[in-house]
Amino acid sequence: MTLNTLEWGDGDRTAVLIHGMMGDSRSWWEVGPALAERGYHVVAVDLPGHGKSERNPDGDIEWFAASVLESVPPRPAFAMGHSLGGSVLAAAVSRLRPERVVYVETPFGPGRAHLDVAAFAAGLEESKSARTVESLRRERPWWSERDIEVEADAAKLFDVATTVSLHARRVGGPDNTPPLVAPSLMIRAEPSQYISQEAADHLRARGFAVRSVTEAGHSVWYGRHEEFMATLDGWV
Repeated sequence: MTLNTLEWGDGDRTAVLIHGMMGDSRSWWEVGPALAERGYHVVAVDLPGHGKSERNPDGDIEWFAASVLESVPPRPAFAMGHSLGGSVLAAAVSRLRPERVVYVETPFGPGRAHLDVAAFAAGLEESKSARTVESLRRERPWWSERDIEVEADAAKLFDVATTVSLHARRVGGPDNTPPLVAPSLMIRAEPSQYISQEAADHLRARGFAVRSVTEAGHSVWYGRHEEFMATLDGWV
């Protein structure tokens, strides 16, 4: 599948951005232009079942990764994936061959032993319905109004079945910690629900750099743009 993309800048270095679950390429509305100002041609994808990309209720992580590889330039100077997007990047990174890699709040490890598919789908449907402008204003007061509008609109376009398929097909799967094909950085919130201090130490032991943004949420850059971009200093 060729994915829908959003682009900024015309620099001679390419940056690839992959959003997280229930978001889309517009999640990078502030980060993309900031990278363009640093000399990048930025390409952000809509993952399958997100944004304007097509759905596939039978897709797995490999199919997601292949769709990204089909939709972005090979060997970019920089690639970054958030959460689900980081997992997709991890599956694609050995073939994408970026010069540098950034994962944002992406938990790595073996696939879960069991998944109640019906309960998981119901939980996603509930989260999708609850992701409104009003609820985001209430629950994430540090987000900007643009952050809120983008995420609420992206939730409306999110296809639950496509993401359920991806997770269901990874039950019992192997450790998805990616190989270090290039210098790799994990950016986490501090504190983080997804990357514990123990997990961060484990990543460092495997050769990853780890940086944190204090008092940030799972979408680390929302409401913490300057702090988030500072974690990329010396990296991009």
